Amino acid sequence: MKTLYFECGMGAAGDMLMAALMELTPDPQAFVDKMNSLGLPNVHVETEKTSKCGIMGTHMNVSVNGGEEESHDVHDHDHEHEHHHDHHHEHDHDHEHEHDHEHDHEHDHDHEHHHEHAHHHSSLGDIEAIIEALPVSDRVKRDAKAVYALIADAEGRVHGRPVSDIHFHEVGTLDAVADVVGVCLLMETIGAEKICASPVHVGSGYVRCMHGVLPVPAPATALLLEGVPTYGGQVQGELCTPTGAALLKHFVTSFGDRPVMRVEKIGYGMGKKDFERANCVRAFLGESAGQTQRITRLECNLDDMTGEELGFAMEQLFKAGARDVYTQPIGMKKSRPGIMLCAICLPEDADALAGVMMKHTTTLGIRRQDMARYALERVIETRQTPYGPVRIKRASGMGVSRQKAEYEDLARLAEEQGLTLDEVRRSIR
Repeated sequence: MKTLYFECGMGAAGDMLMAALMELTPDPQAFVDKMNSLGLPNVHVETEKTSKCGIMGTHMNVSVNGGEEESHDVHDHDHEHEHHHDHHHEHDHDHEHEHDHEHDHEHDHDHEHHHEHAHHHSSLGDIEAIIEALPVSDRVKRDAKAVYALIADAEGRVHGRPVSDIHFHEVGTLDAVADVVGVCLLMETIGAEKICASPVHVGSGYVRCMHGVLPVPAPATALLLEGVPTYGGQVQGELCTPTGAALLKHFVTSFGDRPVMRVEKIGYGMGKKDFERANCVRAFLGESAGQTQRITRLECNLDDMTGEELGFAMEQLFKAGARDVYTQPIGMKKSRPGIMLCAICLPEDADALAGVMMKHTTTLGIRRQDMARYALERVIETRQTPYGPVRIKRASGMGVSRQKAEYEDLARLAEEQGLTLDEVRRSIR
């Protein structure tokens, strides 16, 4: 299965994710040309090869009217470092930039800059209109609007306002739209079937925005990363931005260690600032093998339930989220024949399923076993037959690839058409 893995040991920002993904494509310059032909007002995208800790990678420069959005980290010694941001707030104000240290994470805390252009604000509807007008596919438009909806929702929750009242700063908006659309375009081009990432390093300390000095991760970023494994404290500064967090939240389906995979290409998306660690996002692209999963088995011994009662209990376990439920004949004490009822589930569902098993059986105790299993990657697709649609379950990994038609669909079409299961099965294209 084609797998994409993001290594976020130095956080994630839209421009860094875009640069890392661009390095995975066969023609990076074609992507840059595409970005500059989209018609985003006064936006220009260019790449810059740069080295961090001796590692070469790409930095994406996204400028609006020749300038880039800037903001400040606040360190213990009150020394201000510039870096790009993409927080979206209601107003703009003045900041003096006294230093030229840069960190390549793109927020727009609505700072007034020394750029020669007016500053305006746009609503989420305005942003969606900009995206809808772009010459990109419907898939890219849907993804980009979904990412921006996540950001707007987080900002609304932070400020206690409905999403309709959230407005985005013009420069930061266009900068972030370019990052979001660029990443969505690259995701479509790469076409990974599975997208996963490491836990996200958010940094530590404080960041200065229009509302004052805020803790890292900034409030909107913290909300966007709810449910995502994160850590901080090892590097002072803001490493994960709202745009980066929203892109990860939208595209990544699992967070953890890099899966077993045959890596075919690695992309490096670089930040500007120098740390003791290489300031980059790494993107690994390749084929993944079967994955190891954590599962839980719940089981109990029964010798005083009817078949109907046992069948009803099994149905309730499936409805409650069990991945599988089965029985085994066993011999119990005093030579009594009995049944062992077993349910396979995810560890986080085990307590609830144990309650269901206790409620619908006569057992006085349930055994729990936590274990690992090897599993093939699975997807379900629908294929058309002359008789109607049939769902196909596909599984791959560990050198194995197989598929099987869903029995319920085959049986339904066979009954409707007066055919055998095999006749319907052979009609699948």
